[in-house]
Amino acid sequence: MSPTATRRWCRATRVAVLLVSLVPACRRGDRIVVGAKNFTESDLLAELVAQQIERRTALTVERRLHLGGTFVCHQAIVAGEIDAYVEYTGTAFTAVLQHVPVQDPDSVWRAVAAEYLERFGLVWLPPFGFNNTFAIAVRRADAEREGLRTIADLARVAPRWRAGFGYEFLERADGFPGLARTYGLRFAAPPTAMELGLTYRALADGRVDVIAGNSTDGLIPALDLVVLEDDRRYFPPYHAAPVVRRAVLLRHPEVERALAELAGRLSDAEMRRLNARADVERQDLAVIARDWLAEHVPTP
Repeated sequence: MSPTATRRWCRATRVAVLLVSLVPACRRGDRIVVGAKNFTESDLLAELVAQQIERRTALTVERRLHLGGTFVCHQAIVAGEIDAYVEYTGTAFTAVLQHVPVQDPDSVWRAVAAEYLERFGLVWLPPFGFNNTFAIAVRRADAEREGLRTIADLARVAPRWRAGFGYEFLERADGFPGLARTYGLRFAAPPTAMELGLTYRALADGRVDVIAGNSTDGLIPALDLVVLEDDRRYFPPYHAAPVVRRAVLLRHPEVERALAELAGRLSDAEMRRLNARADVERQDLAVIARDWLAEHVPTP
């Protein structure tokens, strides 16, 4: 990690401690605190997790949605201020554990499950079933005009184009620096840093020409964007799964049983559809989660 990235990571952890310290600690005997990162899919998955625990157990669930980025949520769960949140295997492997990205999903899964338990006392439960990788996206008209199909193709036009990326993507081991080296990307100016949710509108409005979104985001089809193929297989797998404090599961094994019912039930297409209900149709996250659970994980 570079000195600049290290300083920013330290600032992020201090922010995490400040955020969680502002909220009174919960009594742990009968309450589960579920956190989320600061983007729609994370909030929605946290709501699914929270509702499933409420449906299957007698526990009270407190939600702390939109807490912050990866390091904020990681620090919060390690500090015991939240009990669970949804993380992505590739993110944990590269950003948290600082490993060089690899492509094999099983190897990544085994590594994060073992190291999180040993180092942090955190348990990775079975994944939901979808892989939300980074999506290097451009406007369809531009892709058709320039003949862009892959990220390698992007290198031809990058010197004339502007890029806009989320803050984490600009610094992560699996983010822009490595992508630029792998594909020889050199843009007209250094990429603009912005909140992930704002990158889509910036691309659609013509303020930037390429972004790094998430492959399961509902805004990609809604805004008629084209995702370029990662033809050199740069990005690792990013399978979403609940991460829970081991102490919580030892005290409440019913939580693990409840969340096991969600394993493998969400495909890439289904997650994209749910995200579109939130970001495009502006539906309430609690309603989306309730509808999905009623259809796919009915009460026995």
